Amino acid sequence: MGGSNEIVEDPIAEPESSSIDYPSSLAVCLVSGGMDSCVTAAIGREDNEELAFLHVSYGQRTEARERQAFNELADHFGVAKRLAVSIEHLKQIGGSSLTDPKIAVTEANLASPEIPTSYVPFRNSHLLSIATSWAEVIGAQRIYIGAVAEDSSGYPDCRPEFYEAFQRAIDSGTKPETRIEIVTPVIDLRKAEIVKRGVELGAPFELTWSCYQAEEAACGRCDSCALRLRAFREAGVPDPILYA
Repeated sequence: MGGSNEIVEDPIAEPESSSIDYPSSLAVCLVSGGMDSCVTAAIGREDNEELAFLHVSYGQRTEARERQAFNELADHFGVAKRLAVSIEHLKQIGGSSLTDPKIAVTEANLASPEIPTSYVPFRNSHLLSIATSWAEVIGAQRIYIGAVAEDSSGYPDCRPEFYEAFQRAIDSGTKPETRIEIVTPVIDLRKAEIVKRGVELGAPFELTWSCYQAEEAACGRCDSCALRLRAFREAGVPDPILYA
């Protein structure tokens, strides 16, 4: 995305005073385009009167395909407030097979206790910082993020204690009248449970993309594909996306 930022919504008029009449229930939802963020968005829609979708690209291999999934999900959920930003400095920093072409995307080993090469160092802190800034500007009271601690790759920035700590940072670092809550509705669910919850809510899994290295047909071999395939298999639900 070349470091550009894009807002797709009606322009926000300059307020006449410091008192703004915000919607009574507006939430920012981080939407990567994957199955977890899709189900999180479906849950957020149930909980709130309005959602604002945020998508963050960071120079990852499947950036274009994930952006396509984000746009299609936003259309599906009828979301007018959309913000897509790029933080490509994470690609310059490297250290992950998702952002550094010199590091191979390893084949999945779901039994391994090691953190996989696909971990992008401290990525979710960047995502939450952007979400917090936008939420404070538009008056959103909640930030939804589809982090999963159970039955996942074991990324350290997906643990509940990380979000508890970041919540304290939001409380300390925003205006006194600002009230923003981080919501992680699937963090304790197994992937198969996320699939089942998505089916209950009518989540459009066919619009999602999880593969770390392919953009036409999912590879079926990377960590993300393996977790997704196992989840749908255990849930007894056909996975609607194409695999190589």
